[in-house]
Amino acid sequence: MLTFVALGDSTTAGFGDPMPDGSWRGWAALLAGGLAPPGQVAFHNLAVSGAVCADVVRDQLPVALEHQPDVAAVLVGVNDTLRRAFDLSAIGSAMDHAVGSLHRSGALVLTACFPDPGRLFKLPTSLARPLSRRIAAVNAVTHAIAARVPGVHLDLNRLPEAYDPRMWSVDRLHPGERGHRLLAGSFFDLLAARGGPVHRRPDPEPVNPPPTRGARVWWMATQGSAWLYRRSRDLVPSLARMAIAEWWYDLRGIASDLDEAVQKEISAALARFTPERGR
Repeated sequence: MLTFVALGDSTTAGFGDPMPDGSWRGWAALLAGGLAPPGQVAFHNLAVSGAVCADVVRDQLPVALEHQPDVAAVLVGVNDTLRRAFDLSAIGSAMDHAVGSLHRSGALVLTACFPDPGRLFKLPTSLARPLSRRIAAVNAVTHAIAARVPGVHLDLNRLPEAYDPRMWSVDRLHPGERGHRLLAGSFFDLLAARGGPVHRRPDPEPVNPPPTRGARVWWMATQGSAWLYRRSRDLVPSLARMAIAEWWYDLRGIASDLDEAVQKEISAALARFTPERGR
């Protein structure tokens, strides 16, 4: 029996990929079905909507280790970029602890870097630029951490399909079924190339009918509005602060100084997560 555990936030929890019964499925469940024949995979999805790196280490990692996984996925970091207290060093430390602990337990660890949100959602410059900086910083640290251990690392920023609007759900914040299938299939291909456990590649084509206009309106009026309300208490103020700050930097002509400061922060963080031999 192969054991697969998935840690992360709402994307790994399956948001954007609804099943006919109203539950969420998602890329991790799709990948689990492709790792081994039916009945030979024990899949545990520990991901929680809104999770940041610290939440994964505190709440999800201990449970994951109890399952003694053969394969473990750690996809987290986007929510960290949306918080007022963005601490790249703390994010890197938490992610390094999660990935390292799972690797040392004997699991083959899957990690990923994320697409540029400014390019993805065509955001205004004052908002796109700070978000892009933060995602680039998290991605750089994730790359470095993934290089420390023999795992499987997916760079979504290098997949042109990740920027295809058809890959995204009605809320425009999570992958739709097609996007979740892209994630599952991309991880499957990397696992196969590495000689990891694979059985059958997940089908890239959606099998559930797309939600009707009425279903989309109903979702936004019920689940969507509730989700947006919960997130607006921290997400909207943070985004507003970033946009105002960016406008102020542009007004004073010091945006380039900010770019340089962020690069220094990334370099300082990367110095802690350079590859180590024999780890």
